[in-house]
Amino acid sequence: MKKQIGVIFGSRSCEREVSIISAVQLMRFADSEKYDIIPVYIDEHGSWYTGDPLKEIRSYQPFRPDMNGIVKVFPDLSSNSGALLSVSKGTGLFAKEKVEIAARVDVFIIVMHGMNGEDGTLQGLLELANIPYTSTGVAGSALGMDKIMMKQFFRGANLPVLPGEWFTRREFNADCKAIQEKVKNSLGFPVFVKPANLGSSIGVSRADNEEELKDSLELAFEYDRRVLVEKGLEKPIELNCSVLGYDGELLASPIEMPLNQDEFLDFRDKYLGGGGSKGMASLSRVLPAPIEDSLKNSIQEMSKQIFRLMDCKGVVRIDYMFDRVGEKLYITEINTIPGSLAFYLWEKDGLPYTKLIDRMIECAEKAHADKNHSNYAYTSDILKSASFGSKGAKGAKGSKGK
Repeated sequence: MKKQIGVIFGSRSCEREVSIISAVQLMRFADSEKYDIIPVYIDEHGSWYTGDPLKEIRSYQPFRPDMNGIVKVFPDLSSNSGALLSVSKGTGLFAKEKVEIAARVDVFIIVMHGMNGEDGTLQGLLELANIPYTSTGVAGSALGMDKIMMKQFFRGANLPVLPGEWFTRREFNADCKAIQEKVKNSLGFPVFVKPANLGSSIGVSRADNEEELKDSLELAFEYDRRVLVEKGLEKPIELNCSVLGYDGELLASPIEMPLNQDEFLDFRDKYLGGGGSKGMASLSRVLPAPIEDSLKNSIQEMSKQIFRLMDCKGVVRIDYMFDRVGEKLYITEINTIPGSLAFYLWEKDGLPYTKLIDRMIECAEKAHADKNHSNYAYTSDILKSASFGSKGAKGAKGSKGK
């Protein structure tokens, strides 16, 4: 019997379109002999839909919820159900609405980028529903999404990160000049200004002086109430490495070196420059990167270390900057659900996308089995002896202690 695989994508995030591209790619490569693929699209308003038309990119140009074959659904959060439910209207004068099962999912492949999907919120929902899913868990996903917390975590783990400062929208509105002065004295120029909880380089810009810094902060604060400012490097080498696996069974991919004449890959470079329908796979790159074996080995080992520290699973991509002047490596960020699921890095290592999807599903099922193997059913006799007097349970205990 085929496994029922729900591919969940979209969301209210401004990275929704990137998610659609990644999901349609994945659905085309999934092995139809092994799986029934069930697309689950979350639109910009947060409504859930399923139906075969959602497997085609043209269904989003634009998306119409009344399109033939598309059904609005919502998840059944009962443990182990995996059902996607729909509501249909009955017929007749006194007919009531009926709830029906539109599909039932064995494993979810999460293809979300950004907030409301990559940040631990969707992972938490699936944990409540007790359904296997492919991405990193709640804590690692939340940490990987927030650039400020991520940087503090890496620094606490003695991993190399660029110097940085962070600010809130309230601080910026109260005293923009003070922020500019702090950045100038602490970091100097150039700097990169980034919304704390966005990916795909949305809202990210470079500032080479105080005036540009003000503009960059204004842009970043449009997207988030917390903003990270990082010290910039002069003509660094960008290097990316993917890690695949779960628990101690980890593989590190070949390392890529994205190519960009402007030293900074913005959203247009990543997703529009080489053909929007191909996502990150269309980006110009050198693969494998022309770097020394010692640097390659350092990146791969560090990537696996980060994967373990954050208890990741499935596929992640970790991005680095190499300072050619100081010959030092810095972690830029981890993408717990990378664009195009980083399949192009694994193809170079002899693992086709179809097999990569198999491995992701296997990791999801192993993690789910481990979770269910743990004992969550510890019981005690505390309720048998519980009683509530006029002061309540705590009051009664306190009186006895006196």
